Amino acid sequence: MKKTNPLLEKFSKIISTAFNPIFSLVAFFIYNFYQQPTGQSFSTTFLPLLLGIILPIILWIFWNVKRGKYTDSDVSNQGQRNSLYLVIVGLLCAFLVWDHQANQNIDIKIAFLLLLFLLMMLSNFFIKSSMHTAFNIYVSTLFFAINPMVGGIWLVLTAFVAYTRIVLKRHTPKEIIAGTCIASIVSFIYLYSNILLNLK
Repeated sequence: MKKTNPLLEKFSKIISTAFNPIFSLVAFFIYNFYQQPTGQSFSTTFLPLLLGIILPIILWIFWNVKRGKYTDSDVSNQGQRNSLYLVIVGLLCAFLVWDHQANQNIDIKIAFLLLLFLLMMLSNFFIKSSMHTAFNIYVSTLFFAINPMVGGIWLVLTAFVAYTRIVLKRHTPKEIIAGTCIASIVSFIYLYSNILLNLK
């Protein structure tokens, strides 16, 4: 078996960690917060996402890694991912319900994130789609809707992220393609819906 170049493997670990799905989501929502009109407060925009979605997911993964239920923080084992998907889907549903009650609207970004994870959860019964790839493609789409140049840069970076997942032997090319296809479908529908909403 061909050995991986140590320098390439080290570089891949750095890129893969930096573009972890949770970190990517945090990066987008911080960027989105600063793009909001003045008067939007941290406590009504970013804080609910942090406390309602991001922090619980981090704690859930950390707790299960510590208990030995998850092999690693990436939850690379296909069978172990089912419980993670259920928790994430549950948190996203709970957030959407809360947001609708509190603000009388549905956050389209979170709604399509929910769709992405539902499709990822479904695909996990057949193939372990790359969460890093799928998530970063979706995040690049979110960036693109605000600033096309930032979205384009993030998409190029996502290609490197996808490659690192293969280098680190966390995914096969088929799993990368599966994640790409799922995220591309969701991203296209999101952009189309976003355009329609902005035309109203």
